[in-house]
Amino acid sequence: MTNVSWSVLWSLGFGHWSFGSLRVCCVSLVLSASVNVFTLRRILHIIPTFERAGAGKLLWLLARGLPRDRFDVHVCGLERDGPLRTEFQEAGIPTTVIGKRWPIDPLAFARLVRYIRRLQPDLVHTWLFTAGAYGRAAACALGVKHLVAGEYGVERWKSTWQWTVDRRLARCTERFVTNSPAVRDYCAAHRLPTRWFEVIPNGIPPARESNVSRAALLRELELPDDAHLIGVVSRLWPQKRVKDLIWAADLLRVLHDNLRLLVIGDGPERPTLERFARLASDLDHIRFLGHREDVWRILPHLDVFWNGSEYEGQSVSVMEAMAAGVPVVASDIPGNRELVIHGETGYLVPIAGRAARARATDAILSDEALSKRLGAAGWQRMLDHFSVEQNIRRHVEMYEELLV
Repeated sequence: MTNVSWSVLWSLGFGHWSFGSLRVCCVSLVLSASVNVFTLRRILHIIPTFERAGAGKLLWLLARGLPRDRFDVHVCGLERDGPLRTEFQEAGIPTTVIGKRWPIDPLAFARLVRYIRRLQPDLVHTWLFTAGAYGRAAACALGVKHLVAGEYGVERWKSTWQWTVDRRLARCTERFVTNSPAVRDYCAAHRLPTRWFEVIPNGIPPARESNVSRAALLRELELPDDAHLIGVVSRLWPQKRVKDLIWAADLLRVLHDNLRLLVIGDGPERPTLERFARLASDLDHIRFLGHREDVWRILPHLDVFWNGSEYEGQSVSVMEAMAAGVPVVASDIPGNRELVIHGETGYLVPIAGRAARARATDAILSDEALSKRLGAAGWQRMLDHFSVEQNIRRHVEMYEELLV
C-alpha cells in the first residue's frame, strides 16, 4: 500500500477503528481495486487462422506487446487452429476458434455473433478480408461501437462483390489500418474512404541468433561446403512468381555452379514448381524445404534473399531477412520500395526480370564488401524504422484515440 493510501486511511480515523471497521475498509479497498480492473478496455482481434503466416506473426507481436494495464486482449481465429494459438495462450492471451468451413457459412456467423455477445468487447480489430467481413458484420449487428478493419495487402484476387462488401461495411467501420501507403492507395482506387485510413508500418523484432553453425547447416541439408545459399520464404502460389526465381537461379548457376536455391514454404503450386524445376534444370541446386518452424535457424546463413512477388503489401519475409542482415534482391513493386532502398540496403529488379535478378545477385556473391555493406544497412533500416516498439506505440495511440 502506498504512503498516500496510508495517509488517507489515517485521516479517516483508521487508527481508532474497530476490527469490524477494518473489515469494512478492506472490502472497500477490494471493491476499489475491482473498479480499476473493470476500466480495462477489452479489444478483440479477429484473424482468419492461427497459422504462422505474415498477418498472424504481426498480430502475435502486437497482442503480446499491448500494455496489460490498459487493454484486455482476446484473439479469435475465424477458420481454423494453428501453431500460433499455443503461443498466444502461453502469453496469457485468451483465444477461440470459430470453425468457419465454407465461403458462406451461416452457422459460423451465428457462432461468431454468440461469441462477441458473450465477450462484450469495447473495440473489434479485424485482419484481412474474410475475418473483416464476418467480424465487422457480426460486431455491427451487435452494436459494437468501435470497429477497426486491417487491410494488409494488395489483394488483386478480390472480386467486385467482395469490394462491394468492403464498401458496405465501411459505413460501420471507424478506422482502417494498413501497414503501407501502397495498400492504402490500392484501397482508395476501389473507393474505400482513405480519410479513415491510418498507416502503421509493420514491426519486426531483432533476428534470433541461429543455434547452428553454417557448416552444420550445410551438413544437415546435405549441401556442399562451399555452397552459396539463396533463400526464398513464401507461400507457394502464383502471386509470388517462384517460377521466375527458378529460372533466375538456373541463369545464375552458369556463373556460380555451387549455388543452392532454398525454397521454404508450402502451398498449392508446390507440385507444379517441383515439376518445373526438374524440367528447367534439376532438383540438386533447387531444394524445396516445405513449411518450417525453424526459418530463424536458416535465415542468418543465407548469402542472398529473394522476393519475386508481383504484388505485395509489406513483405514480412523481406523484413525478417533484412533484420537478419541478409542482402535482399526483391521485385520492384510499391510495397518492396518502402523496405529496400535500391543500391543501399539491397536491389530492386523488374517483376519477372530474371536476368536483372541474376546480375544483381552475382554482384553480391562476387563482392564480400558489398554483401556486408548491404546487409548491415538493411539491418539498420529495420532497427530505425520498423521496430516492434514503434508499431505497438502507434496502435496504442490509435486505440486510445478511438476509445475516449
